[in-house]
Amino acid sequence: MNRMLKLAVAIIAAVVITGCGNYKKVTYFQNIDKISLAASKGLYDARIMPKDLLTIYVSTIDPKVAQPFNLGQNLNSGGNLMHNSIQYLVDNEGCINFPVLGKLKVTGLTIRETEQLISDKIAPYLAEEEKAVVICRMASFRICILGETGSNIYTFDREKVSIVEAIAQAGDLTLYGKRQNILLIREDATGQKSIHRYNFNDAEIFNDPYYYLQQNDIIYVEPNKIKARTAMFDSSISYWLGLSTTIISFGTLLFTIFKK
Repeated sequence: MNRMLKLAVAIIAAVVITGCGNYKKVTYFQNIDKISLAASKGLYDARIMPKDLLTIYVSTIDPKVAQPFNLGQNLNSGGNLMHNSIQYLVDNEGCINFPVLGKLKVTGLTIRETEQLISDKIAPYLAEEEKAVVICRMASFRICILGETGSNIYTFDREKVSIVEAIAQAGDLTLYGKRQNILLIREDATGQKSIHRYNFNDAEIFNDPYYYLQQNDIIYVEPNKIKARTAMFDSSISYWLGLSTTIISFGTLLFTIFKK
């Protein structure tokens, strides 16, 4: 009886210790109270890259004055501009072909800088009293997330998206996701790819220079050892069950034949 009791206590202790270890692996931002977040200070603006889609709209007091700068926009019966989202593709040289102005280099600029660039360029064509306003938005801010999350391509309506927000948008990591080794694959304006690793257990992620994502980033959450072992076990079980079924069926067939 004493042996059984000792064995039970040992099993319970092992479960508790294992549970504590797993808890530490699952919990996010464990040292948040012990680190300085001073390095995370600063507002982030995404930079325009080749192959981005931009929506640009020019507004003036008299809608007819802005019409030449709003490609494909028409005036309604009341003489007001019918505002439709016109998209401009940034080419491999980092330029867009804007009405009247022609080619404009926008790669590497933020949305605000692009608005200012176009405002400066159209100023000579407009009277000051028209109070021209340029509105630019990024229409292609997409992030690809796959692995131990809800795998999908997610489109955001803003240019400031953090790795934490992206993972939350995907439905969070499953219990089988490796929180200490989340992979980021990023492509720069020249097409060169680079990689970066996140550790969600460590609150230093908020100070990470890669904390905010860039359009077209790829995030991969790899499975932990438990998931890998489970997959191998399930595969082995399926194989042996299939083999056993085949052997039994073949044996039954032989038995039936020779019985006759």
